[in-house]
Amino acid sequence: MSIFQKIDLNKSAIDRYRPFEGEMLKQIRDYYRVGTTWSSNAIEGNTLTESETKILLEDGLTVGGKPLRYTYEAIGHGKAYDYMFTLLDSDTVTTENILTLHKLFYYDIDAENAGVWRKQPVFISGSDCVFPLPEELDEKMAELESWIKTERGKYHPVEFAALLHLKFVTIHPFIDGNGRTARLLTNLALIQKGYLPVIVPPVYRLDYYGCIRLYQSRGEASRFVQFIAEQEVETQKEMMRLLQINV
Repeated sequence: MSIFQKIDLNKSAIDRYRPFEGEMLKQIRDYYRVGTTWSSNAIEGNTLTESETKILLEDGLTVGGKPLRYTYEAIGHGKAYDYMFTLLDSDTVTTENILTLHKLFYYDIDAENAGVWRKQPVFISGSDCVFPLPEELDEKMAELESWIKTERGKYHPVEFAALLHLKFVTIHPFIDGNGRTARLLTNLALIQKGYLPVIVPPVYRLDYYGCIRLYQSRGEASRFVQFIAEQEVETQKEMMRLLQINV
């Protein structure tokens, strides 16, 4: 059995409990709101714990002794996560959606650069990838939007979500926050097709970045696709545990 067959088998089991409504729906969204926010920020060096992130997002209580930026990153990611679910019934992802996701996440950190393409070249330490110049970004992002519209149906939804992530981070259109926006886009693509959001545990940070670097240096996407597929399986297993489903 391939990993995609396993994912779809798990999805079928979970789908029998759909539609999630009322308090159940709220609990599920809140559960992944905290988990995705904490993990995505932690990968980038934010030291808020998962418990601190939960208190901040759900109770509005700030954490003493931590940089204010960490608070803004958590609150901003929570807003972007909520916006992601307003696009649940759409069958595409537009550049406007991407700009809005970034603006919501980044506005309290740097209002001037929130939701706008970067105005300067970028270089990433540890990577020899040459990213597009600022004047190329409109064209590159238009090409990405066209790829989403025309090619999405050719891939398994989990594979598509992973490829979208790779293509986006290789364009690197924002001055900062590209990784977190990419992970939000991955999850947006997944939930639009009825799959669960993936959480990339910070302990897998080196593997995660290694798979991205492999794509950027050699064009090899399969390892990252496998990585995202494995995280989807883990999310499904956790959901089945919560719903007490045996497959």
